[in-house]
Amino acid sequence: MSLVIRNLQRVIPIRRAPLRSKIEIVRRILGVQKFDLGIICVDNKNIQHINRIYRDRNVPTDVLSFPFHEHLKAGEFPLPDFPDDYNLGDIFLGVEYIFHQCKEDEDYNDVLTVSGDAEII
Repeated sequence: MSLVIRNLQRVIPIRRAPLRSKIEIVRRILGVQKFDLGIICVDNKNIQHINRIYRDRNVPTDVLSFPFHEHLKAGEFPLPDFPDDYNLGDIFLGVEYIFHQCKEDEDYNDVLTVSGDAEII
């Protein structure tokens, strides 16, 4: 199925090809290539707004995830009954936040794909 990467910010440059490649590797390892997944790159202002609305935390963060299958526990994978259920959900990457959290010796593009602990909402 599809992997959709949207860059909705202009603060930090995004290299889509390496990001897509690394996410596809993770999807293959986890065995979820048949599932749709959305990756949305946003700036501090927008990730803070989303964080405030859904988590009541008025601060920017690195990652927010919105699973399509809300009833699953950590580590469980969906068992879809219908074609439309082959969807993992959306992951919002606070790329500006991630960029500023990088240490001097870290490559931002590498950190972007392994960023933080995803906050499940």
